[in-house]
Amino acid sequence: MFYEPDKNDHGKPFNPYRACIVPRPIGWISTMNVAGQVNLAPFSQFNNIGLDPAYVMFSAGGHSSGTRRKDTVANAEATGEFVYNMATYDLRKAVDLTGQIMESDVDEMAAAGLTPAPSRLVRPPRVAESPIQFECRYHQTIVLEGRDMANTNFVVIGRVVGVHIADHAFDDTGKVDIQRLRPLARLGYLQYTSVEHVFQGGKLGPGGG
Repeated sequence: MFYEPDKNDHGKPFNPYRACIVPRPIGWISTMNVAGQVNLAPFSQFNNIGLDPAYVMFSAGGHSSGTRRKDTVANAEATGEFVYNMATYDLRKAVDLTGQIMESDVDEMAAAGLTPAPSRLVRPPRVAESPIQFECRYHQTIVLEGRDMANTNFVVIGRVVGVHIADHAFDDTGKVDIQRLRPLARLGYLQYTSVEHVFQGGKLGPGGG
């Protein structure tokens, strides 16, 4: 098949584009607003975009009201800080719950029964139950304009200034044991997976010039 995304003329009951770039890591992002209220939300458009220095990004569409940016984006921009928490299979129910709460005045971390852990270099708390967290300082937002506010994408980039890794996350060789942690990833539609199988291969680098 061939179709043009702008025309959405694929003829299928569900948009196949959503299932073509997978798996995508879940960025479970905690922020605080200027008044100190905590926000926690998962984003399936998340990834590492630099190693030295370390940068990560998450992308969020506009608020479902279609009138403003989502709280996570607004908080990161207003305070200059956010925290990435690894979403794992053991935490899947809490991750799902924090993604369903839309009200700005609700502390999703508390609502999901999660434990806030103090960060060292930024104000937003970490999810104590998560095995890996990155403290991040806001770098910039790239706005990818859509047909309206709800479909506009806000790509938030942050510089990683602190990394927390639980002791149990390491194997006997000193490597992070991904199979033990089982991080969550988004597939197409409302499908998800977790890492259960790992194989060794050659170096998959940045590619040729």
